[in-house]
Amino acid sequence: MSNIFEFEGVDGMGYSQPDLLVEESDLKLPVGLLRKKLPRLPLLSEPEVVRHYTWLSTRNFGIDTGFYPLGSCTMKHNPRVNEVIAAMPGITELHPLQKESHLQGLLSIMFEMQEMLAICAGMDSVTLQPVAGAQGEFTAIRCIQEYHKSIGEGHRNKVIVPDSAHGTNPASAAMCGYEIIEIPSGEDGLLDLDALKSVVGNDTAAMMITNPNTLGIFEHEISKAADIVHSAGGQMYYDGANFNAILGKTTPGLMGFDAVHYNLHKTFSQPHGGGGPGSGPIGVKSHLAEFLPSPMISRRKKNKDDGNGVDGDWWYVKVQPENSIGKVQQWMGNSGAIVRCWAFYRRYGFQLEKMSEHAVLNANYLRHILMNPNEEIASKIPVMPVDGSNVKFCKHEFTISALPLKEKSGITAMDLAKGLLDKGYMAPTVYFPLVVPECMMIEPTETESKKTLDTFASKFHEVLTEDSETLHNAPVTTDVGRVDEVLAARNLILKYEFEDMD
Repeated sequence: MSNIFEFEGVDGMGYSQPDLLVEESDLKLPVGLLRKKLPRLPLLSEPEVVRHYTWLSTRNFGIDTGFYPLGSCTMKHNPRVNEVIAAMPGITELHPLQKESHLQGLLSIMFEMQEMLAICAGMDSVTLQPVAGAQGEFTAIRCIQEYHKSIGEGHRNKVIVPDSAHGTNPASAAMCGYEIIEIPSGEDGLLDLDALKSVVGNDTAAMMITNPNTLGIFEHEISKAADIVHSAGGQMYYDGANFNAILGKTTPGLMGFDAVHYNLHKTFSQPHGGGGPGSGPIGVKSHLAEFLPSPMISRRKKNKDDGNGVDGDWWYVKVQPENSIGKVQQWMGNSGAIVRCWAFYRRYGFQLEKMSEHAVLNANYLRHILMNPNEEIASKIPVMPVDGSNVKFCKHEFTISALPLKEKSGITAMDLAKGLLDKGYMAPTVYFPLVVPECMMIEPTETESKKTLDTFASKFHEVLTEDSETLHNAPVTTDVGRVDEVLAARNLILKYEFEDMD
């Protein structure tokens, strides 16, 4: 079955609502709210519904079905113990409006997550409110904005963003009303300190940057950059998209950052969930803490009237910072994601440092075998891509450029990506960052084996041997062929159109 609306069921044999609690004659609804026609819901049994959506799921690429080397988005395995814990009745059957005494277990988890994340990033305070990385960016920039107003420097209206930054960085700052100042990277793919010095001034509010940067290179002069921005009165913002590479090795706090967002749906294994919901908590240094959104979770000594707690003498409470920017999300953020990530952190603890080590090791290994095929394979490849950056070692991800292929045979990064789909692999990120022409961005993560990486590399080399016509038409073996992504994004089909519709 491929379309549930075309399935011919039997009236009354599919899903039905329970009997009315009152007589239908007693229901008095305004005429304007009454349907003129009954909804055309499919008449399906439960097995038929399950089969349909199971069938749909088999047509998708996912981390549970194969290697998913999506650069910049850290698609890695979500340990199933996380799901078991998040699905426990004591978690799933809670309501945010229940009494505080009913929420002690969940509040204690959230408090522990706040503390753990603060330690991991070298920050002083953390809020779990934001439910996406971009929302975390927006929230942190708003805190910086209010901080500057509080010290009489509300005139600061510019945010500096390198050209290799994530696209959401300038968008988040612009949503706060800031003017965006873009600075170029150096030829080595790193931040150009001279370019930074040329734009900072008394109108600088902040600089937004990730480290390692989007080319997978560690910004080894980041502390100098922080000194430049701080000397002008600005703040340093850390995009946590690439936190997976440095966890346990260093912290944004040590690098000189004042605020950071975490992607729990990247670093701490929460699934992306088809584009959301995720979780993007933010951490800040003490001078920004009073502006954080509420609620935050705190604890105090338990009183005799409090009731039963969960860990001895402590009682957990929701609090609001003194000059909070307000709420950025309903209730307490994405609680399910927070619990999953708490389970991940609890399971691995100090081994999280090993996680980042393996992420970096896997990236460097895959980069090496991709760019250095043996002589037999190399003889079959007409043109090889080149490294996106001229560095000896990368961090958790790397970039390659298909520009030589495009110049010689018209094969683009998009063609290579579509060719990989025909080999059974989700394609890497393409055309990001923009500073690398015909860019492919690859992140193997720490959860993949050497065998998996070796197999992927061999299939990638097979794609490089294909002729241009074959790759221009790829993919051909997938359920859906090459689509016009721009057209698809701008012309969304959000409802099923029946043939007999008016």
